[in-house]
Order: sequence, then C-alpha cells, then structure tokens
Amino acid sequence: MKLTKLYLFIFFAVNFVFVGMGKASEYPPAAKESIEWCDLWISHANETNLPRVLLIGDSITRAYYPEVEKRLAGKAYVGRLSSSAFISDPALLDQLKMVLTQYNFDVIHFNNGMHGWQHSEKEYEAAFPEYLKTIRKYAPEAKLIWANTTPLKVSPPPFSDNTTRATDGRITGRNAIAAKFMKAHGILVEDLNTPMQGHPEYHIDNVHFNDQGISIQADLVAMDIEKLLQP
Repeated sequence: MKLTKLYLFIFFAVNFVFVGMGKASEYPPAAKESIEWCDLWISHANETNLPRVLLIGDSITRAYYPEVEKRLAGKAYVGRLSSSAFISDPALLDQLKMVLTQYNFDVIHFNNGMHGWQHSEKEYEAAFPEYLKTIRKYAPEAKLIWANTTPLKVSPPPFSDNTTRATDGRITGRNAIAAKFMKAHGILVEDLNTPMQGHPEYHIDNVHFNDQGISIQADLVAMDIEKLLQP
C-alpha cells in the first residue's frame, strides 16, 4: 500500500508524565493532574508545497482543530500539539521542543490556561517568559497568534482559598496576564473568550463546546491565521 500522506499521532495518557524529561526551572515544578496527556498530530508531514501551521493548546484546541484544517485546506497544512501540561511544567517545554525542531511552521497559534488550577496566577505569570522564549527559540521565523482562554458554562462560586479550581474570575486573570506579555512582544491576541460568554448553549459540559461553539471558534482561528499567511 503506497502512502501519500504521513500522519504522526502521539497520545500519552493514564498517568504518563514524560518521566525524566524535566529541567531545572526558576519557578516551582508543576503539580501533576491525575491524568497527563499529550496529543501530537502532523498531517502532510512529507509535503512542502504549502505553508505549515501549528495549533498549540489543550482539549479546546483539539476540538476545533479539524474544522480549522478544513477551512484552511489548499492554503496551509495544519498540525496540532494538544497537552494537559501546565505552562510551568518542564514537560510542556520538552513537547514544544520536540515538535518545533522537527518541522518548520509559518504560523503558530497557541494557548495555555485551562489546566493547572492548583497553581496560582502568580506562578502562571512567572512561567510565561520561558514559555514564550521556548517557542521563539525553536521557531524564530514563525508568526504568532495567542488565543485567550475560553469561559466556563457556569462559573462556581469562589472558595475562601480559591487556588484549586477554575472560575471565570481566574480565567479572566490569566487572560489579562497573557495579554500583557503579548502586548510587550507585539503578538496578535485572538479573543475566543468574549464570543463564548453568556452562551451556555455552546457547551457540552462546563468546559468543552458543542459543534456550534466549535464552529464559531474555528471561523475566528482560521480567519486570523489566513491573514498571517498573506505575503
């Protein structure tokens, strides 16, 4: 059977946490979740006649990826790196290095913000410089788009110690931190949060979205990527 396309799929789950890949860090190591996973998908890996795009994020990114790929068909090859790793987890930096040293990307659309709620926003902010530095180091020519983190269907009331679970207030805080770094580095910010606010009908659970919500997100993502693909 002759293969015309090469598909690379890596899915690590059920407490697999990239043992031995951690590095020394200026900030505390990320606490692990009960399940750690990483999903890498590179389509048309052996073809070079179109620009290449990478979507970096979590399960939200993984959900809108197929629709973005469809919208950019014939214009770019679109891959994804979806991960549960929190921004301060050295495993995430290793995952980025792994894919960015193997392929050249013209546009990178990235997000990190819906995992690691056992970490404070102070830790989130402290980890951001190394996260950006890693992407820039291994993809210095890529055009970047930051997608902010989407809201919850229903935000729970805050605990007195509000450092253990997601709330819309904490999501807003993380988005503000990220926006500050994007402004400083001249990186486009794509607002996926606002269009989802006040629309519980877009959700399938408290975090994830149905086809309607995914379609709206994919339209925005594909539109902004296409703009950066223009010469």
